[in-house]
Amino acid sequence: MGILLGLRVDQTGDGDAEGKFLHCPRPRRVQGDEEGAGILRLTGSTPTVDRHLTDRPPRAPAGLGIAPAESSRHGIAVASVERLGKRYGRRQAVDGVSFEVKEREVVGLLGPNGSGKTTILRVITGYLRPSEGTVRIDGFDVVRDGHQARARIGYVPENAPLYGHMRVDEFLHFMGRLRGLRGGALRRGIESARARLALEPVGDAVIGRLSRGYRQRVSIAQAVLNEPKLLVLDEPTNGLDPRQVIELRGLLRTLARDSAVLITSHVLAEMERVADRVAILLDGRLLTVHQLAGAGRGTSLRVRARADRADEVAVALSGLAGIGGVTREEPEGGLAGWRVEVSEAGAAPRVAAALCLAGIASVETVETASDLEELFLRLTASRALQ
Repeated sequence: MGILLGLRVDQTGDGDAEGKFLHCPRPRRVQGDEEGAGILRLTGSTPTVDRHLTDRPPRAPAGLGIAPAESSRHGIAVASVERLGKRYGRRQAVDGVSFEVKEREVVGLLGPNGSGKTTILRVITGYLRPSEGTVRIDGFDVVRDGHQARARIGYVPENAPLYGHMRVDEFLHFMGRLRGLRGGALRRGIESARARLALEPVGDAVIGRLSRGYRQRVSIAQAVLNEPKLLVLDEPTNGLDPRQVIELRGLLRTLARDSAVLITSHVLAEMERVADRVAILLDGRLLTVHQLAGAGRGTSLRVRARADRADEVAVALSGLAGIGGVTREEPEGGLAGWRVEVSEAGAAPRVAAALCLAGIASVETVETASDLEELFLRLTASRALQ
């Protein structure tokens, strides 16, 4: 059975079909892509298949297809973006962007609004065609080998629409069938997704009655039904409360054990906690790809105390739970300084209390800007001045 992950709809009549996430408020006839995905008719609020999807996508002509990556060794690129460009008329939305996402790696796309993040995701997932450059997923070109590429992607767009009248298990079953899963494969996919996203307690619940956090879990669950090589998430923490953000952060690190993850966000602190590398964008151009010191790192503190108590300060800080490292800084006058890496934000009062219990009066214990924050502000300073 063919796999259908994306639909392209020409809504404006200009011949440039745009991808949609299986959501249509009124009846409409939608054609599948040019590779013969078939016809899907949307009736009311629930899609039904109007014509049987092709059993197999047509093969690419000899010499044109891209061979899939051979292995599953750690470090192999799952997604490769090379000189990607996308124009909307005269406006260049994305200009010459290149980066890779490797196995079991979380890569973040970071940039101000309008920097091209969502456009890049839509090209990668096959919802938009690139104007220039190439994108390959597990070795398959997203234009020439669209079926094979999209079969290896799980996509959660920002504010992903769900069918609120469906129950969770019903929705996952429906989405699995759209992806070509049947019988045992469908059952295993649903069971795995429910377990990984902790959805067992709400399997019979109506989606429209779930909390925002659970609805986001359902969105991610439908994206991992086919065990994708690449999981793509656009602003997944939008609208979540602090507890839900923390829970989602842990889920993303778990999902990264089986898939490469590409994520967008405008929240620097969250990106620093979940990503291994970040690609910083501005006005559609890639400024840099930055290696983070380690996913899950929290923040840094600057501690200053009397220089004659320096050895005691180092001992007190090193023995404190949650401390990742203590680096001595150059003394200023009669004060010594330390840069302290901690595993979570808001640790300054706890560090100050530990020094107080040790009989050491700290002059200053404050959170400092992270390396990523400093880099982002420096690289995007030109936009702020405009």
